Amino acid sequence: MPTPNVVRGSSSAAIAEEPAPAQPAAGYGLRQNALSPVEVFAQSVAAIAPSTIPVFAVPMVAGLAGNGAWLVYIVAMAAMMLVGLCISVFARDSSSPGSLYVYVRGNLPPAFAAVVAWGLLFAYISTASSIMGAIISSLVGWHVQVIPLLLPSLIVVIAFAIAYREVKVSAQIMLWVEAASLSLILIVIMITLWKRGFAIDPAQLHLRGVTFSSARLGVMLAIFGFVGFESAAALGSKAKDPLRTIPQAILGSALVAGVFFILCCYAETAGFHSAGRSLGEASAPLRFLASEGGVPLFGVFIDVGVLVALFSGVIACIIASARVLLVMAHDGLLPVWLTKTHARNETPVAAAMIAVLAMDAPVTALTLRGVTGAEVYGLLGTVAVFGFLTAYGVVAAAMPFHLYQRGRLGAGRIALSLGATLIIFLAVLLSIYPIPPAPYRYLPLIYVSYLIVGMSWYVVIRRKKAKS
Repeated sequence: MPTPNVVRGSSSAAIAEEPAPAQPAAGYGLRQNALSPVEVFAQSVAAIAPSTIPVFAVPMVAGLAGNGAWLVYIVAMAAMMLVGLCISVFARDSSSPGSLYVYVRGNLPPAFAAVVAWGLLFAYISTASSIMGAIISSLVGWHVQVIPLLLPSLIVVIAFAIAYREVKVSAQIMLWVEAASLSLILIVIMITLWKRGFAIDPAQLHLRGVTFSSARLGVMLAIFGFVGFESAAALGSKAKDPLRTIPQAILGSALVAGVFFILCCYAETAGFHSAGRSLGEASAPLRFLASEGGVPLFGVFIDVGVLVALFSGVIACIIASARVLLVMAHDGLLPVWLTKTHARNETPVAAAMIAVLAMDAPVTALTLRGVTGAEVYGLLGTVAVFGFLTAYGVVAAAMPFHLYQRGRLGAGRIALSLGATLIIFLAVLLSIYPIPPAPYRYLPLIYVSYLIVGMSWYVVIRRKKAKS
């Protein structure tokens, strides 16, 4: 019999019957103790897809924040590290494929857990759809003929086939692809800095031309580069020693990705300054820098690696969203048939199929309307951030209640919770006011409408349970 999910000591009988030793929870029919610490780390890294950020996100952030882009990434990393510290508090005490949803469920009223569940589900699905837009944009850049109805479906079918087979295989693929891509990118970055004699770029150092108005919009795009770093929590006790490896993966992936983004942002901006070009207008920045550095073939290899890494990002989102759907179904929030797992692979096949269909729909609809892959990436990536920030904010607010139940609440942890909650609130506020131009002004309304529908369904389910 597989070892079920682990829950460390709690004063609540709904979470564990005894407070001291690790206690079993529901197994959900998923394989247990299968992933090594490196493979758990790979899940979070693949969801972030760090090799894609210097190609797609950094030019967009630089286009908004200019010479302050590197500072924007520092702010985004600090915010995500605060959130990661809050999440890791829960991850050290319990593991479940329900991820942040389960963390909140045991510490706040059920409605808050439902908000997190719907928010996370929206975020993972929108992120996968956004990444699919980036894949389409990459293929168009290679002069591949894009068929709107066929290509998005083909992308998710390939990703589903890999995720469906087994998470361990998926994690290994993600790890090797990212390692190769990141190595090549770092080589190009170091060549760029070496050609400048490793001299400080004065325009960036003095934040020349940077305004608060431009920088605030850059922060949201920079945060999108980190979202998904918590996805290792969705593996639950699929991981070996999950109470140790999952917190390490969450914090480690945010830290490593943040340092990498800051370095790439600074070096790319400096390299384009040296060439008299604007990074914000670049469509293939690393290919350009590789050519400038005398290694044009590296640019081609990086583009190939980034394309495969984008597929890995879709796979990671399928894995994470399917597990959220699975636990929501086990809790009665969704139909019971979504709890079905594959007999041999022990993966949530029914939930994964629904997640794939949901990921495919918006991309197909937008591309049929003539929206470019780059525009799909920007629109769906931006709206995905609202789902993540909703979940992050509720988890940060729930952390003191979690620690209070266990007799471990202190002033430092309260300050951490308040700090993380405040910075998330500010990030959301700055993204909606002053009101951004269309179509971005409509994205918060789309997300709020989705959340209202989801919570209305939750109310219906609760009333049905109360009557029965």
